[in-house]
Amino acid sequence: MTGIRLTAPAPGWAIDADVVVVGSGVAGLTTALRCAAAGLATVVVTKARLDDGSTRWAQGGIAAALGEGDTPEQHLADTLVAGAGLCDESAVRALVTEGPDAVRRLIKTGAHFDTTDTGDIALTREGGHHRRRIAHAGGDATGAEISRALVEAVRSAALHTVENALVLDLLTDDEGRTAGVTLHVMGEGQHDGVGAVHAPAVVLATGGMGQVFSATTNPPVSTGDGVALALRAGAEVSDLEFVQFHPTVLFLGADSEGQQPLVSEAVRGEGAHLVDASGTRFMVGQHELAELAPRDIVAKAITRQMQLHGTEHMYLDARHFGAEMWEQRFPTILAACRAHGIDPINEPIPVAPAAHYASGGIRTDLRGRTTVPGLYACGEVACTGVHGANRLASNSLLEGLVFAERIAADIVEDRPRATEAAAPVAKAATLVADRDTERDTDPAPSPLLAPEARTTIQRIMTRGAGVLRSAASLVTAADDLEALHNSAAADAWATGPKRAEPGVEAWEATNLLLVSRVLVAAARQREETRGCHWREDRPERDDETWRRHLVVQLTPDRRLVLSRTESEAFPPVHPAGAPDCAAATTTHPTPEEP
Repeated sequence: MTGIRLTAPAPGWAIDADVVVVGSGVAGLTTALRCAAAGLATVVVTKARLDDGSTRWAQGGIAAALGEGDTPEQHLADTLVAGAGLCDESAVRALVTEGPDAVRRLIKTGAHFDTTDTGDIALTREGGHHRRRIAHAGGDATGAEISRALVEAVRSAALHTVENALVLDLLTDDEGRTAGVTLHVMGEGQHDGVGAVHAPAVVLATGGMGQVFSATTNPPVSTGDGVALALRAGAEVSDLEFVQFHPTVLFLGADSEGQQPLVSEAVRGEGAHLVDASGTRFMVGQHELAELAPRDIVAKAITRQMQLHGTEHMYLDARHFGAEMWEQRFPTILAACRAHGIDPINEPIPVAPAAHYASGGIRTDLRGRTTVPGLYACGEVACTGVHGANRLASNSLLEGLVFAERIAADIVEDRPRATEAAAPVAKAATLVADRDTERDTDPAPSPLLAPEARTTIQRIMTRGAGVLRSAASLVTAADDLEALHNSAAADAWATGPKRAEPGVEAWEATNLLLVSRVLVAAARQREETRGCHWREDRPERDDETWRRHLVVQLTPDRRLVLSRTESEAFPPVHPAGAPDCAAATTTHPTPEEP
């Protein structure tokens, strides 16, 4: 444990449980349902409403070898190719072999997927897949249907849920084991203000961190809270430099910020073409799958064409679909385009890459365990090794589903120890309430950023660590982020208007800064181009030096320590231990605070 925490009032209320699941997407709710079904007292905490996470925004579908002639081995092969040499093959094998049955169990839970005239699950293709293996619902509303089914199941099971709650930090017992979380409920429901859920098992399923960039497909709640919490708790994170930029996001203007409408890869899977302003297809000849190449390849190709033509976007042409197909197969995308003055039935859609998915995250083993005892991570917040340097399309929902079931099984198996550990939970360390005495009694609060720093961070990251990166751009980004951190540290003990006060927006900005600093530090270290990490100054892939993972930890004195693994294989997860297989270590010091 680092002892570093967000500055916040002390908890004023508490809930006791066996398991607390943080997040209400496919990963979080599946974990919660499995734990509750096994008789564990389970609490679900979510930042907004139960159905407001990233899952409901997923359009394309969920990938699994469900079709005739398809096999898990073929799915594995496509995943490994997309991951550009950094996938953990054992993790991928678990995903693809357990995936089909996990999808069938999801259907039994109540999710309704689109079917063919014969009643079989309708399957489509997306980038990087050599077969039709993407199950979808509502045409292009797969995530919304999965979210609906899981939320309904959670409510039917009468699980204890805490909505509109931002999780702050991990609680531990005297032996350093997980003992619950602190959280702030935003004036809604049964609880209000800062409280705690005491539990010997904590599952982080908080989603992504797309809000570190100005333009993203992620919802506003995706501010990297889970990764930041894990770092402060001393957990290892890995592969954070691999942020996938979705190639086809509806272009709303160069100055557009916040969540942007996604144009699903399934549109290309059904035959749409990427073209320039003259109507020329530019993916043909660049890859055997043309428009259905892996996402990193398509995003790079679009960016190159934008540079070549001096434009800010390319086009996706699906006029040949006709009105009936658009209305039945892609009603959500059609409505989004029309809401912004584009009619894809009659004109090409302007598209450009935007931040979409974090392939890295909190490092786990194949049972979802992190390096902090009792702390688990699942879904986009986790780094299981499945995605490597670039996620294969529609593997994200499947990863959340499969590894949620694995985590629940591990927690249930560990239940006797969990019961024994419950006693000291209530005495776990809490946060200090009085900031005037904080400096003497608790020297490790994180300096809070003012809420307006969020936009500054996003613009720094977009300029310096976006789809195109270089040594120069990353140095500038690192310096600018460090200046923000130092300014917050200098203001931490100030009085008057300069001091940022605890609150949701300040906590989110502080989390964004921490994960941004880690991302940039890792991107500077990785001097090659691989998957969705594109270095203009290092355009080639370097397997001899860089077919390795970067593992990052935050030390108690606030230094970021980057370690490089000895091979593409992840080291075993050793709870509460530092990486023990590093070939090289780099330390990014943080100046002492006043």
